[in-house]
Amino acid sequence: MFKFFMMIAAALLLSASEALAHGEEPAPLPKKDAPLVPIKASQTRKGTVFTDSGGMTLYYFDRDDTGNKSNCNAECAEKWIPLAASNEAKASGDFTVIVRTDGSKMWAYRHRPLYTSHKDKTPGDTNGSDPTNLWHIARPAY
Repeated sequence: MFKFFMMIAAALLLSASEALAHGEEPAPLPKKDAPLVPIKASQTRKGTVFTDSGGMTLYYFDRDDTGNKSNCNAECAEKWIPLAASNEAKASGDFTVIVRTDGSKMWAYRHRPLYTSHKDKTPGDTNGSDPTNLWHIARPAY
């Protein structure tokens, strides 16, 4: 029985070395799927907040109250950058995708569009919070 296993092992090694000698490359590793939603919960000095995949804090706007559109366009969208979604993006759980007035797509949480702030310079910054002007840090609802 031992000889049988040794013969199989030798045959496998021989076939592997022949494949390598003929320049055949091993099968490529499977592609790592992109996350369904490019949003994560992160800890900042202001507690748990939603961030984009680069760690930048996300915000929502009180005037985005219909659940299916953004009211931050033109100059507003230069200061509050919409969290872009690809054309293939699909809703998942509390995260949805809405279409902006210019036809582009963006991510929303519980139907509130999500944005980053031009005031935030590094991951973890929370300088965009401005409740007086109706801008709030996006946080997970528990």
